[in-house]
Amino acid sequence: MNSNTRRDFLKKSILGSLAVGTAGIIGYSGQSNEKSKNTQQEAVRPRQGKSVMGFRCDPIATVRIGIVGLGRGGGAVNRLARIEGTNITAVCDLMPERIEKVQKSLTDAGRQEAFAYSGEEDWKKMCERDDIDLIYNATPWALHVPVALYAMEHGKHVAVEVPAALTVNDCWELVDTAEKTQRHCMMLENCCYDFFELATLNMARNGVFGEIYHSECAYLHDLRELKHDKNGYYKMWRLEHSKKHTGNPYPTHGLGPVAQIMGINRGDRFDYLTSMSTNQYGLSLYAENTFGKDSPEAKATYKLGDMNTTLVRTLNGHAIMIQHDTTSPRPYDRIHKLSGTRGYASKYPEERIALEPEAHSFLKPEEFKALMAKYEHPLSKYIGEKARTVGGHGGMDYIMDWRLIYCLRNGLPLDQDVYDAAAWSCITELSEQSVLNRSNAADIPDFTRGEWQNAKPWQVIDMISVFS
Repeated sequence: MNSNTRRDFLKKSILGSLAVGTAGIIGYSGQSNEKSKNTQQEAVRPRQGKSVMGFRCDPIATVRIGIVGLGRGGGAVNRLARIEGTNITAVCDLMPERIEKVQKSLTDAGRQEAFAYSGEEDWKKMCERDDIDLIYNATPWALHVPVALYAMEHGKHVAVEVPAALTVNDCWELVDTAEKTQRHCMMLENCCYDFFELATLNMARNGVFGEIYHSECAYLHDLRELKHDKNGYYKMWRLEHSKKHTGNPYPTHGLGPVAQIMGINRGDRFDYLTSMSTNQYGLSLYAENTFGKDSPEAKATYKLGDMNTTLVRTLNGHAIMIQHDTTSPRPYDRIHKLSGTRGYASKYPEERIALEPEAHSFLKPEEFKALMAKYEHPLSKYIGEKARTVGGHGGMDYIMDWRLIYCLRNGLPLDQDVYDAAAWSCITELSEQSVLNRSNAADIPDFTRGEWQNAKPWQVIDMISVFS
């Protein structure tokens, strides 16, 4: 070889060996030098039907409902039975005593008893009925996706408890099926309908806080006793999840409201996240103190870190901090903090707002009260008093259920669609991936397939109804 040929040969050999040796190495972006799994999935996952962004169905004068899972769903029976234009057609649960309880709730509300199902897969029989419009899915986490998919495939709209799915692939399955069947799939994120969250949504829509570039949210709730209660979660499924997984398994209570306020999937979208968890202490200490040092509960291995902190960056350059802790002795807290170019809002430990030009101090009580009255959301203004009476986490559950039925009866788009369900829920798996990968970043899929760019944030809700 001459010198030039030899130099070229060595250069190519070195570059080739580097390529072989570095394939798959994780960089600062958290992604391999190869395409990420999520990016590949987005690229090869064609839409199987039409987009359901802003989807409207034909108005349903009386919404016929089947409810599966009567632990959490028992309260839904009581609320839905007190909403005009509903018929509780069927209920399903493995525990007969729960069915008896909700049947009494129906008759107490002046309604007829529902058809009852109680077999292991009787929820399928309920989904197959031709006299049901909506399946209300309040089952344990592992059944959220199977029930939702089966219901949509059998022509039913679906309302599913949180999180809607536990994996990115299952999130995609919900999106694909909703598009293929042209059915609603709404996640029942009740915290979007709490009174302060609704008011700050209204304020954000009216520019009170300016551009909201950062928010903080959480689910901080001491569940140590309930997780270990053999009569609590069915077959102690939540404790079993804590043994097998880390990350943030329950992000949506805090995330849902701030995602709506920040226009996620409607003008902006999640880009990537990074996540970190502490070691696990709380479940082991609780088990040792409650059941004894040598008990099976104390010797069990729990993978869920006590505190998880996940940071999400959006394509527009905004940021969201999400925290999860269900194993520490502390008061309940969803944080709900909004930072904007003109002001700041915070929900816990008390509702407070600070605004320019004197944002170094919170508004005085009389100023805060006047602002809240001015921007009370039309939903809470219209139905809030009854919501507080009927109840459900202070009334927000009733507002959520009432609004769902209202939209179905009027043929309106739902406040939360399947793209929201997927984007908010996929944090569960992606946060765990990041934690297990030394907090390297994980890309968040665009479940809207680009439609977020032209979608407008939901306007403050018009409460004029054709059924009024």
